[in-house]
Parts: sequence; structure tokens; C-alpha cells
Amino acid sequence: MKKDFSTPTMKDVAKEAGVALGTVSKVVNGLPVGDSYRIRVEAAIQKLNYQVNSYAQGLKANKTYTVALLIPNTIEPFYASLTYYINVALMKKRYRMLLCATDYDPRQEQEYIMMAQQNKVDGIIGLTYNPNLIVDENTPFVAIDRSMGSKIPCVACDNFAGGQLAAEKLADLGCKHVAFLRSGSTLDNEPNKRKAGFETGCLSRGLSYEMKILNDGDPFEEFEHFISEHIHDGRLSFDGIFCVTDRLAYHILSILHRLQIRVPEDVQLIGFDGIRTFGSIDYHCSTIVQPVSDMAEMCVDLLLRENTMAKPPLVCLPVTYAYGGTTLEEKAPANC
Repeated sequence: MKKDFSTPTMKDVAKEAGVALGTVSKVVNGLPVGDSYRIRVEAAIQKLNYQVNSYAQGLKANKTYTVALLIPNTIEPFYASLTYYINVALMKKRYRMLLCATDYDPRQEQEYIMMAQQNKVDGIIGLTYNPNLIVDENTPFVAIDRSMGSKIPCVACDNFAGGQLAAEKLADLGCKHVAFLRSGSTLDNEPNKRKAGFETGCLSRGLSYEMKILNDGDPFEEFEHFISEHIHDGRLSFDGIFCVTDRLAYHILSILHRLQIRVPEDVQLIGFDGIRTFGSIDYHCSTIVQPVSDMAEMCVDLLLRENTMAKPPLVCLPVTYAYGGTTLEEKAPANC
């Protein structure tokens, strides 16, 4: 007897699952169906080894089911985490990700935009630094951390609240005189609001503060000079430090170690981002945690919304504080 080695079709899946062809189509395209139907269809797909023809599916729907992500790099832990969660969110929607690492190069960012549009991607998610970036108005675009106009949604964490939370936490932990350290782009973006939030937190708690701000490209040695100038008789003149990124906190911790300043005994330190050692173990330092997974989900949700009127110009997601060993946490009262 001759065996049938023909490729299984959607009709075969429907017959095997005992459901209508339209139900199979909904499951394959990620549309809502009853759980019992979805389970039966997925079991039939697995049993028959049915493969979705994404190319034909895309032609029919006038889509490529591909989204481009513009990200500076995947070396920095925050960017790597964001890339991972955006890819996960896209896979849930049965989309593929076209990864474009720009290395902070404005020219490269524009070239990737053009390449993505030429490849007919269904949309672009971008964490970019080109102030003059041109995106075709017919290409759905979601920006991360930078507002690019009322027609392009921006997703960010609540940076102002994060800066304020850092100041209030240092005050709660006994700090009286603190330092704000920043290194970053001069571009007008959402993370710049961390400074205003920190100042507000200091004023509300009566903290005195000093600031040292460097732009991208300025030598990090200036931070060491700043800290050295504030050491008198082996002690720092401030007892708390807020670094606007965990990456900066890493460098500041190295400087403090070289100068024999103990953390957190001599000075407490809080960073920003929520970077973990090896991705998911311990926080690198006490930090303000960005909700990276939620940010990724929001980016994908906004990008794929059909109703453009339902896309807000700015979405700020809440941050949290996490202990990471560089602060003196309050001790629980002893049992009597």
C-alpha cells in the first residue's frame, strides 16, 4: 500500500481536531478562540506536524509578519534585556524580529530605517539617538525613551518618579548630603527627567545635594576628580550617591574602591535600570528598576494596533526600588 507523504494542510488539521476550518485559521493567526478549541487545534498541529506557510500567509494579509528593532547594541545589559523581551513579545504575536544594532551612529540609524522600509517590515521599534531621524509616515513606528512627535508613540519608564524615589530612599536610609552623577546624551529624552525627579526628591526631604554631569565622550576621569575633591581626612563630604544608570554605578564603585571609600559603610549608592548579574541572579547595585518586560510588551502592543487614534503619544510605566548591596537597609527590630 502506497503511503501518502503529502504536506498536511489546514483542512487536515481541522479534520483531525474536529473543528471548523475558520477555527484553525484563528488559532494559526493568534486570534482568540475558546481554550478547548485552541488545545484541540494545537494538538492536531503537533500530531500532523503542520507548518504554517508564513510567506503565503503574509501575501494574503499584505504583511511580512516582521518587525525591525533599532537598538544601540546588545553588549550593554539593559539593551540586551530589552532586545530579549521585545523578541519574546513579538513571538507571542507570531512575528519575527529583524535586529539592527546601530552603535549610537545617527547615520547607521537612518540607513537601517531605509533598509527596514525596503524590506516591507510591518513596523519599527527604535531606541535611537538621531535627532533628525526620518521615518516614512506609512511605516508604524514606536520610540523608546524619546518623544519624536505626536504621531509616534513613545514608551518609557517613569524616569521622573525614579529619580525622586532614589532621593527619597537615600533620605530614608539616613543620608544628609548627596551627589547626583550623570553621563549621557545631550539629546532631549525621557531619561533626562531623572535629574528633575532627583532634585524634587531632595527638596521634599531636605537633602542638600551636588551634581556632576558629563556628556557622552567626556572622560570618566572627571568623576574621579570630582570625588577626590570631596574627600577630606579620608572621608567623603557626601554620604549618598545617585548614578543615573547602573553602568555608571559600576564605574563609580570602581573609583570608590580605588580611593578606599567603603560602600555602603562610608557612602550609599543607588543606580538606575535594574541590571542583574548574569541576567537573572543578583542586582549589580541597589537600583531603580525599569519594568523592561512590560515596556517591551507595550511597544509591541502599540506597534501592532490597527487603530492609530488609540495610540497615546507617551506611555510611562512605573518603576520600583530593589536592594543590591550598596545601601544600608533598615534592620528589622529585634524580638523581645
